[in-house]
Amino acid sequence: MTTDKDLSMDGQTEAAPFAMKGLDLTLNKDQGVIKIVKRQGVDEDRPMLGDRVTVHYTSKLLNGKKLDSSLDRKEPFCFSLGKGQVIKAWDITVLSMKRGEMCIVQCGPEYAYGSSGNPPKIPPNASLLFEVELLSFHGETLTDDGGITKRIKSKGDGYTNPNDGATVDVHLEGSCGGRLFDCRDVRFVVGEGEDKGIPLGVDRAMENMQKGECCILLLKPKYGFGIEGEPEFKIGPNKEVVYEVTLKDFQKAKESWEMDLKEKLDLAGEVKHKGNKYFKAERYNQAVIQYQRIVSWLEMECGAGAEEQKKIQDFLLMSQLNLALCFLRLQEFSHVVDNCNKVIETDGNNEKALYRRGEAHLFRNELSLALADFRRVLQVNPANRAARARISTCQRKISEHYEQDKKIYANMFQKFAEHDAKVVKIKRRKDDGMKSNENNEFGNKRRRRTQDFP
Repeated sequence: MTTDKDLSMDGQTEAAPFAMKGLDLTLNKDQGVIKIVKRQGVDEDRPMLGDRVTVHYTSKLLNGKKLDSSLDRKEPFCFSLGKGQVIKAWDITVLSMKRGEMCIVQCGPEYAYGSSGNPPKIPPNASLLFEVELLSFHGETLTDDGGITKRIKSKGDGYTNPNDGATVDVHLEGSCGGRLFDCRDVRFVVGEGEDKGIPLGVDRAMENMQKGECCILLLKPKYGFGIEGEPEFKIGPNKEVVYEVTLKDFQKAKESWEMDLKEKLDLAGEVKHKGNKYFKAERYNQAVIQYQRIVSWLEMECGAGAEEQKKIQDFLLMSQLNLALCFLRLQEFSHVVDNCNKVIETDGNNEKALYRRGEAHLFRNELSLALADFRRVLQVNPANRAARARISTCQRKISEHYEQDKKIYANMFQKFAEHDAKVVKIKRRKDDGMKSNENNEFGNKRRRRTQDFP
C-alpha cells in the first residue's frame, strides 16, 4: 500500500505527481480515483457493501480551496456503502479502507459531480481532493431489534428480490463459534425455510437479496435456533450463529395484485392449514408468517356478494385472532394489542379478542386496562372462568401496588418530616447561639461603661 505520512492537502496539487504516488482504485484503471494512505488502519477488517460507515472528511478543490469539513462541524458523517447516498469516489474509497485508516483521495469529475458540478461551490467538470478517516462501520440491520445483521460480500444482479412465497435456490454455510456446522445447496419456499432446517433469520433475509448476491448474516438466538438450540447441528441453546448465503436463483410467487379473489380465497385455506400446523408444533414465528399472508391478501378486498364477503371476514378474523395468540406466546404484547384492536373494530364483543388483549395488558402491568377488558369478557360471557380468575389477579396486583405506593409515600413523608425537624433544630441552635452572643456582648459593653465612668 502506498503511504505518505507527510502528505498535505494545503496549496495546489498537481494531478501527475499525485497519480505517481497513489493507488488507482478504479476497476478499469482510468485514474479516476487515486488514493494515498496517510495513516494505516488499526486492524485488517474492511467494510462491505451495505455497511453503515462513520467517517470524518475534508473536501477541497485542486487549487486548495476548502469546500466542506465534518471536523469543522465537530460531527462525523454517516452513510450506507453502495446505496448511492454519496458520490462514486466515496463508495470506492471507503470500501478499500481499514478501520482507523486515514487517506487522501483525488477523484475526477466522472466519479464526483460530473459535468454539471454542484454550484455554487463546485464548478462543472471539477476534480476534487478528499481527506477521509474511517472511524467505524457495522452491517445493515434487517430487523428493528437488531436480531439480523447483513453484510454483502459480493453484489447481485438486477433490481428484483424474492418475495414472500418465492421458491429460492441457495448455497448455505453456517458456523457457530468458528465451527462450520452446515454446508449445502438447498431449495425452499420463502416463509417455510424451517421445514428444511433453515433458521428464521436466513428465511427473512431472502427478501433483501438479489440473484447472484453473496452475503454474511449474523443471527441473534431469536433468529437462529433459539432457546432450544439445534441438536442435529450440535448447536446449544441461545447461541449466535453466522451464515454465508449465496442466492443462486429464485422464482417469484404471485403478488396480491396478480391474483383474483377466488384464487386468494383458495390459497388462504391452504395457508391457514399451514399456519395451524406450525402453531401446534410451537413454531410461532413460522405461523405468524402464514397468517400475515392471509391478512395481506384480503384486508383490502370486498367481495362481490354476501357469501364472498363473509368468507373474507371469517378469514381475516381468524388470522388476526391467531396472530394475537402467536404474539402472546412470543411475548410481543404490542402486536397482540394491535391485532385484537382490528378484530374489536369489526366485532366489538369478540370474546377471544377482548380476553387476549386483556392478557397483553396484564403482562405489561397495564392493570386498569386489563381489568376493563376482562370485565367486558364477563359481560359477553358470564360463564368465562378464566376471565373471572384474571379479574381477581388484576385486583390483587392493584391492591399490592397500592400498598407498595403507600409504603413508599409514607417513608417519603417521614423523611421529609425528619428533615424539617432537623432544619428547625439547627435553626434553633443558631438562634440560641446568636442570643447568647448578643447577651455576652451587652454584658461586656456595660462593664466597659462602668470602668470608663466610675
